[in-house]
Amino acid sequence: MPNLIEIDELTDPRIDVYRDIRERDLVGRAGLFVAEGKVVVEKLAECDLHHPLSLLIASKRVAALLPLLSRLADDVPIYVAAQAVIDGIAGFPLHRGILAIGRRTEVPTAADLLAACKERATILVLAGIANHDNMGGIFRNAAAFGVNAVLLDADCCDPLYRKAIRVSVGATLLVPFAQFARDEDPVALLVRHGFNPIALSPAGERLLTDWRPEPRTAVFLGAEGPGLSTDLIGRTQSVQIAMSAGFDSLNVATTSGIVLHHISAFGG
Repeated sequence: MPNLIEIDELTDPRIDVYRDIRERDLVGRAGLFVAEGKVVVEKLAECDLHHPLSLLIASKRVAALLPLLSRLADDVPIYVAAQAVIDGIAGFPLHRGILAIGRRTEVPTAADLLAACKERATILVLAGIANHDNMGGIFRNAAAFGVNAVLLDADCCDPLYRKAIRVSVGATLLVPFAQFARDEDPVALLVRHGFNPIALSPAGERLLTDWRPEPRTAVFLGAEGPGLSTDLIGRTQSVQIAMSAGFDSLNVATTSGIVLHHISAFGG
């Protein structure tokens, strides 16, 4: 039976962690993060990389959510409140009616994830992706095309930020990821683990349609605007996506989907 706990007061200390979450996201605070919405919380309940610590749901949603709530461990408290109380706690109208606090249970290194890859593997390497919408979109594509891991440089935003999780439809909870230390050399590490590094750039030396992925491929994507550094591009094979004359830029999340679809067409 789900562990349902009624909450009547906005000031109840048991739900302090949910208070004003739009202003004070929990990412970076002892490994905690916020999951929002039924689909995302379902993924949190099912994944191995993270686990839920508690839930906060609207009273009117309890009956419909019982199948999900019944899958949670008995020691996970489920706080239940009227919609108006939940909106007051969260600090904004919570139309989805369900929030969860999760904890990341594994913090692997990039080397850990690369060492665990099988003979065929696709890795995404992100440089300077600071926009949470783009981060979420990239992870959603990564999950859709079976990417083995996503590696981030030190300037990327956290994939477990609430908005990134929501935009990814929970994919940031499912796809393993790790962050490089600022002094790590991503290209050298990838080559050492047998990966062929590819850099996406509008000035790439060959077209994506002419490029055939290797069994172990790592795709570098940079932030819109600055893109990837010339040094990094010079140390990799650079690829571009053909576009109409006079236009050479795509949203980075869109780019990731196009490239991953191309890789999947060759069994990647």
